[in-house]
Amino acid sequence: MLTTKEVAERLGVTVQRVHALLRTGRLPAEKMGRDYFIREDDLKLVQNRRPGRPRTPTKASVNKRKKKSGD
Repeated sequence: MLTTKEVAERLGVTVQRVHALLRTGRLPAEKMGRDYFIREDDLKLVQNRRPGRPRTPTKASVNKRKKKSGD
């Protein structure tokens, strides 16, 4: 079992980002008292995630999707 700090170091992210992954359910954890503990095997679930924030769709990309779907 790893702490959120250890998970952050292994994934190369901040502890706040680990907490965000826990909140969204992408990373399972067990809460003991006030702390979360993550199984080492569960790191595989988020290791191949894309870094950063998803792009905000631009008007052009939205129009392309509409044309492809026939709307």
